[in-house]
Amino acid sequence: MPASLTELLQLVLNGFMAGSVLALPAIGLTTIFAIRRYLNFSIAGHMSIGAYAGYVANVSLGWSSSAALVVAFLVAGVFGIVTDRLALRPVLRFGLTLVAVASIALNLVLENLVRFCFGNDIRSYDIAVARDWSLGPLRIGPQSFAALLIAAAIMLVLFLFLALTPLGKAMRAVGDNPVLADIKGIDPERIGSIATFTAMGLCGVGGMLLGLATSLDPELGFHVLLSVFAAAVVGGLGSIPGAVVGAMFIGVFEELSLLAVQPSYRSVMGFVAILLMLLLRPQGILGSGRS
Repeated sequence: MPASLTELLQLVLNGFMAGSVLALPAIGLTTIFAIRRYLNFSIAGHMSIGAYAGYVANVSLGWSSSAALVVAFLVAGVFGIVTDRLALRPVLRFGLTLVAVASIALNLVLENLVRFCFGNDIRSYDIAVARDWSLGPLRIGPQSFAALLIAAAIMLVLFLFLALTPLGKAMRAVGDNPVLADIKGIDPERIGSIATFTAMGLCGVGGMLLGLATSLDPELGFHVLLSVFAAAVVGGLGSIPGAVVGAMFIGVFEELSLLAVQPSYRSVMGFVAILLMLLLRPQGILGSGRS
């Protein structure tokens, strides 16, 4: 197999594994937008909160990585509810732009809270280090592959929850038309709180999966914030399946960009993807185009 083709396939494989992790916070961002109707950029801070909560469970308490993922989900979800009610909902009456700005400020608060509690040192989880697997000329990192499987399982459960359970159907109804849902007896505020908890919990899990594949630092979530936002925009803001498709696209797009640009410019690819999508299909790949 030609070296150039091997490199191309390796980058695509890496992109899918990276995209699977990006998909969880992208789902969180797009879920909040669909239910609450505003962008919450504090997902980056909640990714870090979840990652470090999982770190405490795994390293300090000696729990398994699976149990630590549950802790990451619960802690990030609770932080999401509290910060939404204390920092974002009170400013909603001043407009959606101010909410977005407030969420950026909230992100800085959460990031510095992590820094205050854990410092700036690079940390890692207590997991066995394994060599990369070889699949012919391709190499697969065991941690990255495990993160892909975990993310895929979580997304499958989420889709089944939204499609089959009464609460999931209620969330979809509020996302489609909150006024009509309210008339039908569904409380949009209650559903919004549940959606926020779930969305930020997914961000926490995504943060821990990212930390498992790389390492931990207080800016863990901020490092991928642009990629997550690009995934939500490319897929179509408000569309959960779109967030998954967008995350896979961004993951592969950023990896393939390494063929043309230096790794230090990789994060710029998120801007490029957003600009291209706004020019070619503003509603996103699976977006409906409704406001």
